[in-house]
This record gives sequence, structure tokens and C-alpha cells, in this order.
Amino acid sequence: MEKWGKDARREAVIVDLDMLVPKDHLLRKIEKVMDYDWLYERLEGYYCHNNGRPGTDPVVLIKMVLLQHLFGIPSLRQTYREVQVNLAYRWFLGYGLLDEIPHFATVSLLP
Repeated sequence: MEKWGKDARREAVIVDLDMLVPKDHLLRKIEKVMDYDWLYERLEGYYCHNNGRPGTDPVVLIKMVLLQHLFGIPSLRQTYREVQVNLAYRWFLGYGLLDEIPHFATVSLLP
């Protein structure tokens, strides 16, 4: 008899997120050619490194907006939701499966 009622949703798994994103995915192609160093230099003045709460990586914020426009997501709120469940989007942002995604309101406050 087949195990039709099997439920693996809570199964512990060790996984390499990189292996789950197809090699020919558009986001891999973008990541291969992009250089974000200029962005860190340009936004350095907006981040205070010695007080206050930790900032969000500006590259992540820009990439979230890029995801929104590339994939026709209608709002930053919806982009936030999509990043939570889409493995390729998480990979593109550099986040693991259990990492907390920056809130959509953080992204909308870009300088």
C-alpha cells in the first residue's frame, strides 16, 4: 500500500540553497555580472556605524526593488511576501531559509 498520507512538512533537512536555484535562472545571470561595490561607497554617508540600531544592507534593499520591477510585483508589501517564500529570491538577496527578510517599510524608506 502506498503512503499517501505522508507529511514531510516538518522534516528536518540539511540543504544547500544554491543547489535549489536553477543554473539558468535570470537572477543567477544578473548576479554574475553585477558589481555592488559602488553602491556601498555611494551610500556610506547614510549609515552610522558607531551608534543606533544596525542598518540593513543597502544592496539587499536595492535588490528587493529590482525583484519587484523584474518580476512585475505590484507593491513592496507583496515583494516582501514573495521573498519570504521564493527560494530564488532569497538566494539573490543572500538570505538563508530561516533568515528574517527586511520589512517592506524599510525598503520604501530608501534615500
